[in-house]
Order: sequence, then structure tokens, then C-alpha cells
Amino acid sequence: MPAELSPRHLVKRVLQIAGVIALVAIAITSLPGLNEVRDRIAGASPVWLVAIALAEVGSCAGYMLVFRSTFCPQMGWGLTYDISMAEQAANSLLPSGGAGGLALGVWALRQAGMSTLHIAQRTVAFFLVTSMANFAGVVLVGLAMFLGVLPGHGSAVLTLVPAVIAGLVLVLAWFSPRLLHRFGEPLAGPKRATWSAGVRHALRDGLAAAADGVELAKDLLRAHSLGVVVGSFAYMAFDIAALGFGFAAFGPVPPFGPLVLGYLVGQLGNLIPLPGGIGGTEGALIGVYALFNVNVTSAAAAVLAYRLFQLAIPALLGAPAFVLLRRKLADIHHRALVCAPLSADEVSSSA
Repeated sequence: MPAELSPRHLVKRVLQIAGVIALVAIAITSLPGLNEVRDRIAGASPVWLVAIALAEVGSCAGYMLVFRSTFCPQMGWGLTYDISMAEQAANSLLPSGGAGGLALGVWALRQAGMSTLHIAQRTVAFFLVTSMANFAGVVLVGLAMFLGVLPGHGSAVLTLVPAVIAGLVLVLAWFSPRLLHRFGEPLAGPKRATWSAGVRHALRDGLAAAADGVELAKDLLRAHSLGVVVGSFAYMAFDIAALGFGFAAFGPVPPFGPLVLGYLVGQLGNLIPLPGGIGGTEGALIGVYALFNVNVTSAAAAVLAYRLFQLAIPALLGAPAFVLLRRKLADIHHRALVCAPLSADEVSSSA
């Protein structure tokens, strides 16, 4: 197991995050100038707080569904839950913008008997299908707001520009297999027992696996795989709903357009290498909503509550799954998962 995924390392991350949350709580309750934020938090509606928690559970379920549908539709639901929820817990704890969860999944699937090539291709496909939902959302909502189809005030810089950038990323990703193969062609050649030749061939194999992963993601989307489409949408939509419930708990909810677009753009703060994205994600979300003329106090209270549940729910659900997963994979009788790459017919049948 990678060192950053060891139980001791994860316990340290839990303590770090708990310390950060404690400092934030102390700051909110004691620093001057935050009276309005304190009042909003104190007057939070318990019903909406429960709704945030349930929405995050729904988001985790979407993640689990798209994980199983992408990696192995024949995988048992028990193992699916253990791996996917352990990934979610790692994403909440590690400062890697989601890469920590993928690394844990790669290790677990390899231990369970899945081939390295299969894992590499499916990991690329999984990352793409879960990311495409976000980028497609930016395109649709950004254009709709710019054209006045959706209510909400936003300049072209806040609506059209993100939509165009997201659209270009989607187009580049869709046609990337040809580019990846083209970059890999010059690296081909006779295998030699030299260090440089080994690096070239490893890089070429990596580019080929990435290209195959993109093609697999395209096949799954073309086949309208129910688990992939519904799972990736639910993973994003329930998380947006949780943030909307956070606004409802403390005050008025922003119009649909700013709520969704602010969420999608603000989540880029999670790329900052901080444990659980704490600090970067909150600052980005609050800042983006301020640009959309959302009350800063209301946004701060809503984002803090949303982020607390977004980190806590996957961690609470994923920690026991992580322990069970280690025990299962330590038992030789449970290390028998064989899930060969699916053919085009099998992809269609899993839709």
C-alpha cells in the first residue's frame, strides 16, 4: 500500500483536519466582525442540515454506482462499497484533489486480482466520465445564463468565458486519443536493455493506456450505460443540492444558474494541495458567489456547513469500509476478482 494511504498517515490527516475545523470554529465564535455569520449559524434550521447530510449520502451512492459500472459491472456490491467509499474517505483526507482516492482504488483493485492494464484504462475512463459531468454543466449553465435563459446576473467573464473554456476542454478530451497515439509513435522502437529505452517504452505504454481509457469512456457514454450516466450525474447533482440546502439553512437560496455555476467554478479550489481541500475550496466558493452578487455572509455560512458535511459523511462511511477492505484483501480467498476488459458488446449489454 502507498505510504500516504497507510492507517497511521490517514490518522494524522484526520487529526490535522480536526485541528483546522476546531480553529475555524474558534475563529467564528470569538473574532470580532463575524457577528452576522455567528447569528446565521446559530439560527440554522435542523431540517436543512439533515437534508445536507442526506444529499451527501446520495452523492456517495452516485460515486459508488459509476465506479462499479466503469471498473467492473460484475463486481459484488460489498466490494464495490468498500473500495469506492474508501476512495471517498481518502479524497476527504488527502491533499491531492481527488488523486488520493484514485491511488487507493488502483492499489485495492490490483490486490484484488485485476490486471494493471485494465486498471489503468478504467481509471482514465472513470476520471473522465465523472469530470465530464462537471464540464458539461459549466457549458450548459454558463451559456444559458449568458443568453438569459436562466435567471441570475453574471457578466460574460463569469458565464460565457467559463462555458467556452469548458467546451474546449471537452472537445480536446474527446479527440485526445488520436493525439496521444501520435505522441507515442516516436517512442516506438526495438526494445533494448537500456534505461532510456525502458523509459520511452513505459511512456508510450502509458500514453496508449490513456488513449484506450478515453475511448472506453466514449464507448460507455455512446452506449448510454445507465450506471455511468446516472451515477456521474447523481455524484455531481446531489453535491450541488447539498450546497443549495446549506443556503436554505441560513437564508435565501441563490437562483439556479448562479448556484450551479458558482459551485462548478468554485470547486476548482479543491485543486490546491491542502488536506481535504480545506481553505482553498471554501475560499474559492465564497469568492465566486460574491462575484455573482450573493450575500457574502450567507455564502460563508452555507459553504462552511456544506463543506463540513462534504468532508464528514464520506469519512464516516469510508473509514469502516477501509478497514474491511484491508481485511478482505489480506485474505487470499477474497483476492480472486477477475474482470477482463469488456468488449463493445459487453459495454452495450451493461447499459
